[in-house]
Amino acid sequence: MTEQKIKDHVERLGEQHPPIPLASVDRTVNNPDVLRERFGHVIEYLARVELEVDRNVLELLVLLPQPHEVDRMFYEDVWQPQEIQHGLIIDQLGQDIGLQPAEPMLEVQTSMKILGALSHIPQIGEITRLLYYLTGASTERQAVLAYNTLSRAVAELEEDAVANTIIGPIKQQEPGHFAFYQMSAREMIENNRLKPWQLWLTQQIRSFSYGLVGTNGKKDYTADMGGVMEILGFNEDLEGFAKDVGRFEAKVLWANREGMAFPPYVLRALRDSLDLYRERLRRDGDLAAA
Repeated sequence: MTEQKIKDHVERLGEQHPPIPLASVDRTVNNPDVLRERFGHVIEYLARVELEVDRNVLELLVLLPQPHEVDRMFYEDVWQPQEIQHGLIIDQLGQDIGLQPAEPMLEVQTSMKILGALSHIPQIGEITRLLYYLTGASTERQAVLAYNTLSRAVAELEEDAVANTIIGPIKQQEPGHFAFYQMSAREMIENNRLKPWQLWLTQQIRSFSYGLVGTNGKKDYTADMGGVMEILGFNEDLEGFAKDVGRFEAKVLWANREGMAFPPYVLRALRDSLDLYRERLRRDGDLAAA
């Protein structure tokens, strides 16, 4: 893998997948009550996460004090313009079916600021860069799986406008983001950008800091993600879902150590998320019964 190949990929993404105009969306919903009842929670979650892209860019400015030009080109010129439109479109869909406007979390967390300060040290900066790619690959993979599943489910409800002009165009853009992170992480590993101690430290940080897409280290968001998994059916084969999400990370960061199909912290995060969601349901049920 080379930096030139990554740059070519980013340029193609920008040319072939411009941001989706809100005016291009057919906002026809045949049965808003059914769509809200079945998938309102998922739509709320996706809208919030997509609209947090502006905070994500601010985080990158903190975490990557001297970004590579291809990274800057990706997150400023391609990723942010695409993702913000995804958020606006999904949020509008939510409001069309009776949901409240999304409330994205836009404050950069203290932990990010601390890591950003340390990243001014070049050796730590390279660790942070690999963590950025691994996090991006994991979260984009989760997004791809969620949008693919939601698209099929919405089509089964015969909500063709939603499936074809909202979910469909969005899900076509997400795999290109995943590919960027995948290619970038591979370039670092294949060209030995990190020394053994840096890889070891990356593994340790990843093991205790790994989080699911949009959870932001918050219990409420983590419980929300558990609800998304249960509604979309990912809980029915949690290890299979963990493999889909963590396969690349096992290969690039852990070199498939001892036949590792996915890092154990991926499955742990999925289980914790479902546990928090089910605990919330039990708590809400107890309150309703009281």
